Amino acid sequence: MKNKDQVPFAAAPLNDKQVPHSDPGRYRPRRITRIVSSRLTITLVSLIILIIGAAFLGQRFLGTPATAVNSIQTAPKPDKARWLPPPYTDQQINELHHLADYFRYQQLASLDVSRMTLDQEIGQVIMVGYQAPSYSTELDTMIHGLYAGGVILYQRQINTYAQTRQDIAHMQSRANFPLLISADEEGWNVHRLTNIYPPRLSASDIGASGNTAVATKEGQRVAHDLLSLGFNTNFAPDVDVSSVNDYIGYDARSFGSTAQNVIKYVGPYTKAMQSNGVIATMKHFPGLGSAPRATDPHAVFVTIPHTRQQVYTIDLAPFNYFIHASAKDEQPGIIMATDELVPSIDPTYIAELSYTFITKILRQQMGYDGVVITDDLTMGGVQVNGQHLTLAQAAVLALQAGNDMLLGPSDVPSMQTMINAIKVALNNGTLSKTRLDEAARRILTLKIEHHLIPAIPPQS
Repeated sequence: MKNKDQVPFAAAPLNDKQVPHSDPGRYRPRRITRIVSSRLTITLVSLIILIIGAAFLGQRFLGTPATAVNSIQTAPKPDKARWLPPPYTDQQINELHHLADYFRYQQLASLDVSRMTLDQEIGQVIMVGYQAPSYSTELDTMIHGLYAGGVILYQRQINTYAQTRQDIAHMQSRANFPLLISADEEGWNVHRLTNIYPPRLSASDIGASGNTAVATKEGQRVAHDLLSLGFNTNFAPDVDVSSVNDYIGYDARSFGSTAQNVIKYVGPYTKAMQSNGVIATMKHFPGLGSAPRATDPHAVFVTIPHTRQQVYTIDLAPFNYFIHASAKDEQPGIIMATDELVPSIDPTYIAELSYTFITKILRQQMGYDGVVITDDLTMGGVQVNGQHLTLAQAAVLALQAGNDMLLGPSDVPSMQTMINAIKVALNNGTLSKTRLDEAARRILTLKIEHHLIPAIPPQS
């Protein structure tokens, strides 16, 4: 039975009238050329921020503790929120400051999105890989010609210090909009920098140490190593609660076998990494820790046996905790969804293609408004009803579900196929332009928030 909120993939030509045109132009830091049109505008914008902020504070400071995931409720609407009475603590003042910044970044991102061509906007929601061992003309086309929003590198492309720094710098110089540059740098056997830096402790090693200072030190080390090469994003930490030994084919990717242990060590690890300038990605939403032993969605279709109650109280607990963490640097910069079927909640769609998981649970129930990225959409586990999906099909379903960034294409033809499929879906109404705008806005907000794009208004 299909999820009534999910629209099946379809195809139809896109007509020229539905493609907005403007001069592409290279992105450059902009100067403020005029003051906001009137004080009334400022007042209205401030009022909106305060109203939305009330809802945020009501949930952040007055709500149920985040660890009680089994009682996740939809966030209160602004008109029902309550303000904390003064005086405020230093932490609460800091939270208000970050909240104001965040809504300002959203406004700036929305302005940028409104000025993009359709091709630029679609490109921003795609993160590409590449096959060559170093920078290539094909990668250049995906970055400069097709406007990719990010690039992932693997060990085969991270060979020497000088080569990696030079390649990444060249990527950024050719990008129309600053790129998210990422790697899966978890430590131990998921270690992409091994040609340059010595191995680091695995997640299970950190958890087994019994010392959160070890987690902090490892977070600092990974941030240093990545930043030294030009990376700004890490596809880590893994917040899966490993209720099954040797889950997804490895025995060292989880910080612990209980949600409490995972939270205990992921917190300082994430805080150390993000406070040192690297965007953290928490994965694999909604949780792969109970996957049958030695199964891996890279190669096979994975079904999670947990009941609905177990999913909420075990698998989702770390995600919910960190979404509502009081320390900004402990909150996920990105959440990565993955290829797993959870029949107790959605018996049809794998989690990363599930409107129920991405929109209803992650967005509406848990209140997450940050970037959600898919896992690699070429993986063996990307299936619906026993059929492996093409990149084109998976891309549209992922956006429909509520994901913002699509990971998968590694050459020009596959990226172009994905772009064409998104245009087709926009044309025939299976994907709304509002949904695409929302995805691009979240990605640009993240880039502004982490100082990849200047936090100044576009030139009028």
